[in-house]
Formats: sequence, C-alpha cells, structure tokens
Amino acid sequence: MMKIAIAGATGRMGKMLIEAVLNTADTQLVGALEHSSCPQLGEDAGAFLGKKTGIAITADIAQALSGAEFLIDFTRPEGTMAHLEVAEKTGTKMIIGTTGLSSEQIANLKKASGKLAIVFAPNMSVGVNATFKLLEIAAKMLNQGYDIEIIEAHHRYKVDAPSGTALKMGEVIADALGEKLDDVAVYAREGHTGERKEGSIGFSTIRGGDIVGDHTVLFAGDGERIEISHKSSSRQSYAQGSLRAARFLQNQASGLYDMQDVLGLRK
Repeated sequence: MMKIAIAGATGRMGKMLIEAVLNTADTQLVGALEHSSCPQLGEDAGAFLGKKTGIAITADIAQALSGAEFLIDFTRPEGTMAHLEVAEKTGTKMIIGTTGLSSEQIANLKKASGKLAIVFAPNMSVGVNATFKLLEIAAKMLNQGYDIEIIEAHHRYKVDAPSGTALKMGEVIADALGEKLDDVAVYAREGHTGERKEGSIGFSTIRGGDIVGDHTVLFAGDGERIEISHKSSSRQSYAQGSLRAARFLQNQASGLYDMQDVLGLRK
C-alpha cells in the first residue's frame, strides 16, 4: 500500500485526489493538508464524500507527512516550498503539479532532489504528456514555413498565465527547433505590432467559467494548418496521472523527474 498525503485537501484538485486515493486498491490516505485559515481544519478528509477516513485535515505539515511515503501537491508556489522543506526532513517523496514557480523555487526543487525523489510536471495527465511527444514530432517535421501559436483556456480562478502546460508545450516545440523558448516566445500583442517575426512562438490565454483545461497548438502554413489539441473535461486524468507518478517513485531513491520519465517517453 502506498501511503499518500494530499496538499490543498479542500480544493477542487485536492478533493479529486482524495477520492482517487480512497478508490484505488494500492493506495492509502494518511494525511490531508490545508492552510492555517482553512475553515475545514479538523474535519475528516473524506467528509465531502460522506466517508469517514479517520484522517483530519490539518495545517501542521510535519503531522501530515509523519506517516506519508508520498505527498501529492497541487497548491501554490509558496505552499509547495513550505511542504518541500518538511518533506526533506521526513523523507517524503513528492509529486508536484503546482504551476507558477519562479526560477529560484525550481532551483530549490533541483537541490532537494539530490536526496529526495520528486516528480515535478506542469500537467500530470497521461494524455497531455502524449500530446507533448506529438508536438515534438510535429515541430521537427514542420520546421519551415509554419507559424506556431499556442492557445490555452482555463477556469476563472486560475491565477497564472500562460498555463504551465502551455509553457511546457512551448518548451518542447522550441527544443525540437533547436531554440530556447525565452528567445522566441511572444506572450502579448496589442496596438500596432507589425508583421509576425519569423520563428516566433505565440501564446494566447483565455480565462472564464469552469473550463478545466484546453490546449491547442496551431501550425499555420500557406494553404493549410495543422492543429494538435488536448481538452480536459475532468480533473480525474490529473489524479490518475499523479498516482502513476507515485508508483514510478517507489523505485527511485532521489532525483527530479517529470511525466515523460514516468511514461517512459524520455529520449
């Protein structure tokens, strides 16, 4: 049995993760974390499902991780860093889907991975990670005469833009073209922008309603266009991908990995 703690236990993703853990044969819920001002502190983590798990929601990180082999964290950067600090002490392996981390925070993850096994991915969905591979192949084939645009849409509550998944798509494409995303990305257009710069990768962001996550990459050429899309109708795919990542980490003592490693898609 994989002993798993969930961060952000009362959020949309946290609830989906708790439900997945409770309904999976080889996983056991042993911790449920929330911030100190959460009104549900002290409640049973399974109350929203009408189930008694015996696991109380807590803001005490050390308490939540004391018996956990794995922590699945889809929270905010500052929360993830606080959890990481304690996980290093408890030896709790981490599956991190938090987006919007700064370069300094990512450097902290890399440092911690010297003694702690971590899967860090902007999107845990198996389908999305298959899409990354398709984009790599397409970019290599369509490397001349095609303009590239990445369009993403999420719910009104998402606080970072572009999404981590969209940025990862851009990185995959830029790498396939022998470029660095920072050198070719265009994140905003307004006013008299002039003609499109050849070789650039454009990003467009939509926020509204309850959109779970839609991503489309457009390769626009003369007389034709190719679109590669992934659309999420439920967070269930993220939850199942996270559990798959935990199973992968069972055999890892340390190191920083992503879902390409988990799925065996690494070059």
